[in-house]
Amino acid sequence: MRSNLFTSLLTFVPVLGNLALGYQVQTPPLDTDWTYSVGTDPWPEYPRPQLQRSQWQNLNGIWKWKRGSYAGEAIPPSSSFQQDILVPSCIESALSGVMQLNQTYSWYSTEFNVPQGYAQKGRRVLLNFEAVDHQATVYVNGDIVGTHTGGYWHFNFDITKYLKSNGSNTLHVFVFDPTDMQGYMNPVGKQTRTPSHIFYTPCTGIWQTVWLESVPETYINQLDVIADMSGQVNVTVGTPCGGSDPVSISVIDDKGKVVGSGKGVANKPFDFEVDSPDLWSPESPTLYNITVKLGQDTITSYTGFRTLSIGEIDGVKRPLLNGEFIFQFGTLDQGFWPDGIYTPPNREAMVYDLQVLKDLGLNMLRKHIKVENALFYQACDQLGLLLIQDMPSMPLRTPDADQQADWERQIDILVQQHKNFPSIYTWVIYNEGWGQITQTGYPEFNITNRIKELDPTRFVDATTGWYDHGAGDWHDNHHYANPQCGTPFYSIQSTPYDHQRIAIQGEFGGIGNNVSADHLWKVNDAFLSINQTYEIDQDLDAYNYRGHLLLSELRDQIERYACSAAVWTQTTDVEGEVNGFLTYDRRIQRTDKKQWRSDIQALYDAAASRGGKAPKRRMAL
Repeated sequence: MRSNLFTSLLTFVPVLGNLALGYQVQTPPLDTDWTYSVGTDPWPEYPRPQLQRSQWQNLNGIWKWKRGSYAGEAIPPSSSFQQDILVPSCIESALSGVMQLNQTYSWYSTEFNVPQGYAQKGRRVLLNFEAVDHQATVYVNGDIVGTHTGGYWHFNFDITKYLKSNGSNTLHVFVFDPTDMQGYMNPVGKQTRTPSHIFYTPCTGIWQTVWLESVPETYINQLDVIADMSGQVNVTVGTPCGGSDPVSISVIDDKGKVVGSGKGVANKPFDFEVDSPDLWSPESPTLYNITVKLGQDTITSYTGFRTLSIGEIDGVKRPLLNGEFIFQFGTLDQGFWPDGIYTPPNREAMVYDLQVLKDLGLNMLRKHIKVENALFYQACDQLGLLLIQDMPSMPLRTPDADQQADWERQIDILVQQHKNFPSIYTWVIYNEGWGQITQTGYPEFNITNRIKELDPTRFVDATTGWYDHGAGDWHDNHHYANPQCGTPFYSIQSTPYDHQRIAIQGEFGGIGNNVSADHLWKVNDAFLSINQTYEIDQDLDAYNYRGHLLLSELRDQIERYACSAAVWTQTTDVEGEVNGFLTYDRRIQRTDKKQWRSDIQALYDAAASRGGKAPKRRMAL
């Protein structure tokens, strides 16, 4: 009877978006409380809070879209753009207004005016894209200004010389996105053109904010700040021209008082000290504002003072935050949305997931083979959520030498663009062998060394789950449903616990609970894959009972063995998966708050009994 009801509901879900001119949200297979309140001015926030200027213009909104035909295609006539699209969004999503699958080639078009003074003598206009999946070729007023490859990274072009002296300017973007088509090995994470249970609907196109900013001729394009627990601050202020202009930096507390300052030159590191700073931690996520000046350019940013290190406590390798062992417990966080796919409906929706985790007492999450917008990481910094950041994996095939080199190029970008966020404490290279070369040498050793060169302040988890050959700082076990964290027992493809590294349960749990069709992704293949969930609990009493037993077993392993951290699968349901703390629409929370808070607190208490920091007791919210 239920299957018939579900099948009937499928008939109300359109396969393709409305092709008529005029934007409207399409009907997704499942909506959220935010779906129909996004409006036509999405993501109005300043998109890059760690490199912020006063002169900027948001270009998000309603653009024009059409299918492309082939690589190198000429710009189509304006009359051929017969579909409106919301930017930013995934073309496949309901929020886009298009909701079409498998668009290998796409064209975008919009008009914009440059605010007065932006392009005056001595100033430049930068066109910024926070993320376009996968390859973007950008034209301004019919001239090509550049191409960027890589679907998770921000990039920009100096478009000053392409602008009209007055009036409206035309912007075209040609997008190529093969996702996981045969012959391509791009970073895709969980995206696939053939969704099946743990692999999901892909995201194509401009899925993060597009914006203009006005900068002087010599300007700051990179700010690297390392602020440690002793108050030492190491700074590198980068410029595109590579000069040695003088720079100054001030660190400011939440009362507006300058608590430290330093001077140096651009493109070279320099140091200064802040006396007795309040440290950043999950219990006290103190952040300090920063102002940096270089000639006519002034930017604002922020940082947190904290130090990560590896220590040995009673013969066990432990991860230390500010010199203390704190057990880290979090969820596998996929970052998918039923209405926006990769793009959350808005900041409020995005932060809601994080607040649910924090409210339950979790102090960490693992961002699973996806990279989010900068506001996500800022929210983790503000809330006090430690963050394990995965590199998005290639498809489940073996790359050739050129494909491997390009993937490693993009690992560098991941680290360079995100190493200033205090919440990120671990970089993950490979997930369960996906796209990993295992037959002819083990590239994770050289990649680990490369990451340590780029960022010596964080841990590296070289292989989370499977095919571990000894690289990196963590020994990472995956096992469902019960944990095997730093224990004298294991299951393949995980390996025996390595006492020379820190033990983490990189994935476990994964218990599921089916719900009514109102809260399910109404796509038949997803519905049919629900029973592939690691375990189905028939009601919430059973779900919470099983959760209690599994967390009790984890607590025992903390007390008896070498477990230092654990990642529960997962924050939310995704498409055919029903094992989230929250359903995919975020309308049902499965976890019994009182019970889970108590069980999670018991994990921290167990770690404290093994030489860890005694945690503060949480009060019920």
